Amino acid sequence: MAHANTAAPEGVPIHVARVLSQDVPLEIAAAGNVEAGERVDVKPRIAGQIRNVEFAEGQNVTKGQLLFSIDRDTMSRQQAQQQAELERDIAMEQQAVAVAARDAASQKQSQSEADVAVKLGDLGVLSGQSVKQAITASDTTRSSLQADQAAIAAAAGAVRADHARLSQIKLQLNFADVVAPIAGRAGAAMVKAGNVVLENDTTLVTLLQLAPIRVVFGVPEQSLAEIQRLSAAGSLEVEAGTGDNRLVEGHLDFIDNTVDPTTGTVRMKATFSNSNQALWPGQFVNVRLRLRVDPRQVVVPQSAIQQGLEGKYAWRIQSGFATMVPVTVLRTYRPTTSSQPGSEVAVLGSGLSPGDVIVTEGQLRLTPGSRVSPIDTPSGP
Repeated sequence: MAHANTAAPEGVPIHVARVLSQDVPLEIAAAGNVEAGERVDVKPRIAGQIRNVEFAEGQNVTKGQLLFSIDRDTMSRQQAQQQAELERDIAMEQQAVAVAARDAASQKQSQSEADVAVKLGDLGVLSGQSVKQAITASDTTRSSLQADQAAIAAAAGAVRADHARLSQIKLQLNFADVVAPIAGRAGAAMVKAGNVVLENDTTLVTLLQLAPIRVVFGVPEQSLAEIQRLSAAGSLEVEAGTGDNRLVEGHLDFIDNTVDPTTGTVRMKATFSNSNQALWPGQFVNVRLRLRVDPRQVVVPQSAIQQGLEGKYAWRIQSGFATMVPVTVLRTYRPTTSSQPGSEVAVLGSGLSPGDVIVTEGQLRLTPGSRVSPIDTPSGP
């Protein structure tokens, strides 16, 4: 006689995870744009012909590194001419000093003779006409000495002017070497050897500082008060995710002084060390501004949360059977260790406890009390 098949029915295949308790960061997500820490458009400070381009396009340059050299021939000739004028004016000043010394001696002698003539005139030894002649001669030599002193001052002024012009020419000669004002990455050279450039007119090359670098992003104005309060207490962490899933960390260092009325957001900036050059000027990145960390929160994979007519719920597994459990979801977030779609985590306010086993895939085939057959070992979100 045949026996009936008494094997237990197989359960619904499902994927499961275990409810965890962990610290959960409160973050604001935004789209950001990378901008250079500094940008400098290098322009010539003198006019002239480019003699050499001294760097490679796209090269990292250091502050003070030679970038371009401008032809010096014209200014060298001007320097030689000005040096000759300086030497001539120095000689004229020396000549004026010598003449003044000679006239000072003559004035001293004529003054002495005039003094003696006056005394002899008082005694009746010299006539009044002779006394007048001696006094006139003394006055003439005094006037000549004053003229000599004026000539010395004029010659000294000419020498000072020559020195100033010579110093200006030497300064311009130094400007013939165009050096990097900052350390950064050089863009394309806008001129080549042989091109003629004008003073403060032509942009020779643009330098961008890549380390450190900044990311600009906007956050909703509703979060402004809390961000201001927290940033006053200490630097807030900012994380930027690039297109190749690299994550870099920086800190918030700028909050704009106005709200954009068209978007309702506040512009902010974060600085990143960017030592590995993961961020590039003009690049779009995903930004997360971390406000705080909430300790010991109950978390589950977002895929475990279902929406029913009476609200959100999850399937809890006990002794091989599924039970529908209402849950309260406070918020969701994506862990920094994962950037894959579907990796979001739900933070629960009620309904489940750490250690519970819940269903993450296969819920559509479940009904309350269904027997289940987990495909995998329970793990955390």
